[in-house]
Amino acid sequence: MILWLRSLCFNIYLYGVTSLLAVLGSPAMLVSEAASLRVMHVWSQLVNLGLRRICNIHIEIRGQENLPANSPALIACKHQSMWDTIIFLSLLPRPVYVLKKELGLIPFFGWYTIATGMVRVDRDGHASALKKMIADSKRCIAEGKTLVIFPEGSRAPAGGKLEYKPGIAAMYHQLGVGCVPAALNSGLFWPRRKFLRPPGTIVLEFLPPIAPGLNRRDFMATVEERIETATGKLLAEG
Repeated sequence: MILWLRSLCFNIYLYGVTSLLAVLGSPAMLVSEAASLRVMHVWSQLVNLGLRRICNIHIEIRGQENLPANSPALIACKHQSMWDTIIFLSLLPRPVYVLKKELGLIPFFGWYTIATGMVRVDRDGHASALKKMIADSKRCIAEGKTLVIFPEGSRAPAGGKLEYKPGIAAMYHQLGVGCVPAALNSGLFWPRRKFLRPPGTIVLEFLPPIAPGLNRRDFMATVEERIETATGKLLAEG
């Protein structure tokens, strides 16, 4: 009963904070990309505060030494929860998500993704969509931003796995930067399409980077093996 009440309170808090900040912060979209990103940064912090105070869910970040200190990067992250699309906004100085184009149609949230220069991908665009994704990603790297992509393309339940999409390999080869795999266990505490938020610790772990230069086949095998192996360990630990 307590878990149910905590989860209810968190959902009320989440949608309340999101709606309030989206409206009050909307002028930032007319000011600059940096101002819009600041609003999303605050939103991310408030969501994690609610998780901690209401649900007793704590956040642990491991392996930050694997992130480049003074250069842009490409992060390939496991995707289990809505939380995965929130945490990088407060964790990285200039994060850019690679996300579905249709998310830009969502009132306020979608508008913020446009205002902050997120890389939006038309999944039905095939070759032309891939070219645009690469062009937009190169622009972000040139501006010193860090790209975050979910190679599976959608959320998988904790312990589950979807097919790794070829877009991550194209980005790895075209951008000429190392790829930092990232594992997590967020699906245990903020499950996809589930109401309850059980207490515990969400762990996000950055793994040693994959240096540029691997061929497509070896890269795909390496990034998948590292992410899935580390994720399995975090799930067992959680």
